[in-house]
Amino acid sequence: MIANREVGPSSLVVFAKRPEPGQVKTRMTPALSAESAASFYREMLLDVLDESQRACAAQGLEGIVTVSPASAIEEFARFVPAGLRVLAQCEGDLGTRMAFEVERALATGARKVVLRGSDNPALGADEIARLFDALERVDVAVSPDRDGGYGAIGLRVSPRDVFAHEMSHGEVLPATLERASRCGFSSETTEGSFDLDTPEDFALLAGERSALPRDRCPRTLAYADTHDLWALE
Repeated sequence: MIANREVGPSSLVVFAKRPEPGQVKTRMTPALSAESAASFYREMLLDVLDESQRACAAQGLEGIVTVSPASAIEEFARFVPAGLRVLAQCEGDLGTRMAFEVERALATGARKVVLRGSDNPALGADEIARLFDALERVDVAVSPDRDGGYGAIGLRVSPRDVFAHEMSHGEVLPATLERASRCGFSSETTEGSFDLDTPEDFALLAGERSALPRDRCPRTLAYADTHDLWALE
C-alpha cells in the first residue's frame, strides 16, 4: 500500500463526455452499433466515476468531473457520485482542454493535479495514488496506456507547452515526455493501465480480469458479459 503523503490540497480531474450515440466509442463501430457503443461507454464512465470517488476519499483529494459538451452539466449532476464536482470543459482541442484543467486546479489552490480519462475502467485508485506519490519527486507523472498514449497524467507545475502537440496518434506518451523535458520539467512513468477503444481491446480486459479487485469496473464487465463483447473483432 502506498502511503498518503499529501500535505496540501490536490485535485483529481476526470474527463467525460455525454454518452451520446455517434459521439463516443466510435472506433468500436461497426462491431457495435452507435447506440450500443454509447451504452457501453456509459457503463465504463460510471465505473470510472466510482473508482475516482474512492481515490478521492482515500487520499483526501478534490474530485472534479469536467464534461463535454457544456450543456451536459445538469445531466451529469444527476448521476455523478457525491463529493465530485461537475464543471464544463473549455473549448479547443484536447491538449488545450487538458492544459486549462491543470491551470484551473492550480489557480484554485491545488498543489498537485492528476487528469484521467473515462475510457480506462481498469485504472484504479492504486494507480492514482502512484501518480500523486511520484509528484512528490517529479514535475510530471504519467500512467502509460498500451497503445502508446496514457490514461492519466499528473502535474505539480503549470503545463506551459506540455500538451501543445497532436494527441491522436500512437506516440503521444513520448511526445508529451519530450515536451516536458523541453520545458525543463522532471518526469516519471508509473505502472500504467489500458483504454478500451477498439473491439480488440477486450482481449486486454479479459487477460487482466482475474487480477482485478472485486469492486473494479463491475458494470463494464457485466455489460461485456451480457452482450458477449469478448468475441468482437
